[in-house]
Amino acid sequence: MNDDDDRVFKALADGTRRRLLDRLFSRDGRTLSDLESDVDMTRFGVMKHLRQLEDAGLVVTRKSGREKLHFLNAVPIRLIHDRWIDKYTEPQVAALADLKIELENPMTTTETGTTVQVHRVFIKATAQAIWTAITDPEWSQKYGYRGVVDYDLRPGGAFKTLAGDNMPGMESDACVVEGEVVEVDPPHRLVQTWRPTWLDEAFTTVTYEIKEGENGVCSLTLTHDVHDAPLTGAQVSGNVEGAGGGWPEVLSDLKSLLETGNSLYA
Repeated sequence: MNDDDDRVFKALADGTRRRLLDRLFSRDGRTLSDLESDVDMTRFGVMKHLRQLEDAGLVVTRKSGREKLHFLNAVPIRLIHDRWIDKYTEPQVAALADLKIELENPMTTTETGTTVQVHRVFIKATAQAIWTAITDPEWSQKYGYRGVVDYDLRPGGAFKTLAGDNMPGMESDACVVEGEVVEVDPPHRLVQTWRPTWLDEAFTTVTYEIKEGENGVCSLTLTHDVHDAPLTGAQVSGNVEGAGGGWPEVLSDLKSLLETGNSLYA
């Protein structure tokens, strides 16, 4: 078991930390004060548990004005599942499998009608290699849903994903996702709009941020944000299944491909 697995298992072993994850699942993007009101514990105690969840990668924070918001990150759960759940089938791991399914559902801030998903994964690869895997059609066909991406990498440039030869029942040149490049700073930041063509919903915004770390490890943070998008159809009713429910699977597969040369689902 590697150090990352150790941190995730230890974080999930505590009932208070699992309760904090439940609270973020029910309403994501919460402040410390919001979370503190849900548990019978001092503010310092809640801060300590949140710090452990951050260290395990299960919680990601970002600033919004003067506030610090906490978001649930399902990617480590996905990685634990891919490494351990498929390998062992004892009843004691069933709860972790259920948690993986629950956390991979899109997270909705219900009272405002907005949705923000924040996912982060650490990959032992260069920033340029990660950037290429995201934006190059030859690479995009090797992981995740294996669509063929087509980027015009300039502000205002078009983006689309074609079905290619890996999506059964669809013509290879069928466009499955469309959008527009908003901001581009290779190999560190890409902001784009995003809309699955088969769903009646508004364009949302996806942001990729790649940061170099120590020992050749980079962090890739993906934020899927519909805050400024006009909400229509399924989004208004709170059903945002089309707005990125599969990102943890895609990111964990990308990590495996870049670090081992193999897809998890080949």
